[in-house]
Amino acid sequence: MADYGNGTSPVERLIGMMARLPGLGPRSARRAVLTMIRRRDVLLDPLAKALDEVARTVRECDLCGNIASGPLCEVCTSPERRAGEICVVESVADLWAMERGGMFNGRYHVLGGVLSALDGIGPEQLRIPSLLARAGDGEVSEVILALNATIDGQTTAHYIADQLAPLGIRVTSLAQGVPIGGELDYLDDGTIGAALLARRTL
Repeated sequence: MADYGNGTSPVERLIGMMARLPGLGPRSARRAVLTMIRRRDVLLDPLAKALDEVARTVRECDLCGNIASGPLCEVCTSPERRAGEICVVESVADLWAMERGGMFNGRYHVLGGVLSALDGIGPEQLRIPSLLARAGDGEVSEVILALNATIDGQTTAHYIADQLAPLGIRVTSLAQGVPIGGELDYLDDGTIGAALLARRTL
């Protein structure tokens, strides 16, 4: 009996490619492919068409770095968004996370990573120069740095803040601390410390 996932047939190649996706190992990929084959009309054929369309049409937004089906993404072209506020994020996944919250109604700027001396990633390898150009166009009043609370993330935030300082615009960052519904017993020391430093009057 063939050991699907280890050969060169179309099904085996599909399993191999699916197994490379985040969160899917060989077993999960095998189950997913078998399910799609069994339900070809409602899963496999529509998925193939969607993948083809995405491959042909989806690109990077020229302005913010989000994914788009044209030169600009829906956020950048929306007249409902506040053009004077730019939220800086590391990745498109972070942008989507911000959008799920539904609390921000400005524009975004996707860096495409963070500064990392060990990995040789400097400002020119990221979308920092284009951010500085956007911030200096006279329309932007605030830049919100929504970068992850890692060493590289915070290093990147401080670098960007220093570069924006001469422009005289407001630079803020997300508060870090206890999440809604979080219990102190389950939080790490760094989170508790950040929550204490960012405490506010009730």
